[in-house]
Amino acid sequence: MITLHKYLLQKYLHSHSFSPSTLFPNCIIYYFSKLKTQTGKTIINKQSHMKHFSRALITAFIMAGLISKATAQQQTMKPEETEFYSPVPPVVTPGTTVGQAPSDAIILFDGKNLDEWVNVKDSMPASWILADSVMTVNKATGDIQTKKSFSSYQLHIEYRIPANITGNGQARGNSGIFLASLPWGAGGYELQVLDNYNNKTYTNGQVGSMYKQGAPLANACRPPGEWQSYDVIWTAPEFNSNGGLKSLARVTVLHNGVLVQNNTTLLGDTPYIGYPSYHKHGPAPIKLQAHGDKSEPISYRNIWVRPL
Repeated sequence: MITLHKYLLQKYLHSHSFSPSTLFPNCIIYYFSKLKTQTGKTIINKQSHMKHFSRALITAFIMAGLISKATAQQQTMKPEETEFYSPVPPVVTPGTTVGQAPSDAIILFDGKNLDEWVNVKDSMPASWILADSVMTVNKATGDIQTKKSFSSYQLHIEYRIPANITGNGQARGNSGIFLASLPWGAGGYELQVLDNYNNKTYTNGQVGSMYKQGAPLANACRPPGEWQSYDVIWTAPEFNSNGGLKSLARVTVLHNGVLVQNNTTLLGDTPYIGYPSYHKHGPAPIKLQAHGDKSEPISYRNIWVRPL
């Protein structure tokens, strides 16, 4: 519980403009006027009030001194003292169209081949279907993941739910982007891909969710048959040398240009059953899921990443 003198001092500092020279005397005037109002009694000769109030005023006096010192420094400073010229940010040439890879991106898929991908189950070259510059999920051969491993990064990826999609709930255009593929438990940290255009499911499992951890801020789905995009900023978790968690994973996601995850913190991986948990790991591949539902397989294109 805030004591009376602290309450009154805070009220004064929040409701008055002041300079260092007027802070101390005005605090006294304000305190005595308000204290009588608060208690309904005179405070003359109330030693307990004076004892506590004197402590509050010492704090105010110190604060006034700091303000005065800072003000004096600002009056004598030059603009150059707060201007920095190093380190110099690297020059990156942006794409000429929306979604086009910038000059420093690693191209993971540009429609030409699947050279950057392998099957998860056997580490053999990815056997998804490549046609018309897009790759389509092959549910018979399972998930694929990148050959390279990454820590924190910026990711762009586009996908298309087939126009003839069937099914409902989680069994309609289901896939997933595992932002770090792990060989245990839930298999990593999954950003859900699903057709939620007029298709209901549990909100922390719909498109744009960090599966069963973070429901999306909006449903930005386009109709089946249209290309859709994710832009992701992934901050990988960090671990101490003894395996303890040093910092949580965080993720920001835009779905079709709409913010759906805003620096969301994760409590661990994203299991279908049970609760999330962390286990020490380093850089990891990015995985695309071949979900086992019976709906028509979805397609991907234009995938690139910028390590951060």
